[in-house]
Amino acid sequence: MKITQNFQNPNPTLYLVATPIGNLEDITLRAIRILKEVDYIFCEDTRHSRILLEYYDIKNKLDSYFEFNKEVKGEKIISLLREGKSVALITDAGTPGISDPGYEIAKLAIELDFNVVPIPGASAILPALITSGLIIQPFTFLGFLPRVEEKQKTLLNDYKYRAETLVIYEASTRIYKTLENISNVLGNRNISIARELTKKFETIIRGSINEIIENKPDIIGECVIIVEGGDPKDYFKDLNIDDHVKHYLELGYSEKDSMKRVAKDLGKSKSEIYELYKIRREK
Repeated sequence: MKITQNFQNPNPTLYLVATPIGNLEDITLRAIRILKEVDYIFCEDTRHSRILLEYYDIKNKLDSYFEFNKEVKGEKIISLLREGKSVALITDAGTPGISDPGYEIAKLAIELDFNVVPIPGASAILPALITSGLIIQPFTFLGFLPRVEEKQKTLLNDYKYRAETLVIYEASTRIYKTLENISNVLGNRNISIARELTKKFETIIRGSINEIIENKPDIIGECVIIVEGGDPKDYFKDLNIDDHVKHYLELGYSEKDSMKRVAKDLGKSKSEIYELYKIRREK
């Protein structure tokens, strides 16, 4: 076990700073202050991040940290922290580590007993959820799905009978193929597609998956797909009584409690389930 009080020790700090996902005004005062005060800023694309930094008159040492150089630049970040320097990590948009680089260097810094401090702010997940018109919680964030179709379908199948709302990131160039896969695996559920959030052409598209595929509205830019949750009871529709009871037995329930749960799932009386189960067992 490790307990860290980030502001009660002298250890050097890695700040994970959220930046705007589109509108440059969507940044906190604290984030601006931290970006001005740290010794170094690491970002995905220095050209892109300079637009934000120049907008807020942030003059600081800037270096890159992205998917294909994260091991080398991760070593540099750790070296700077060992020298007692403070470092901020930002991405092109949103919060580091959320479908962007950040997890590995945060994990390593924690293991080496440096402070890792979040500077909260913009992320596409919550704005897309709260404007979807679908149940917000519980939800599961899947990020970008695998590009290989079979792997994508396999992942989606794991959530077929789950009740929570799903949050998926996707590029507009692949959006319709992904929607077809979602429909084929999960069924024709209600969804919301949020694109260009916080920007001039922010658009929310709501409807059933098949309705959206049929009408094929123009979708440009990064998208957040919010997918209505499923009904866990659908899992039991094709199970016979034996397999249904076995499902709960394997979860550790007693035979009696398993039959009670089956009765609840099917909307039947416990005595009816008992008789059906008993008859099948005696055959």
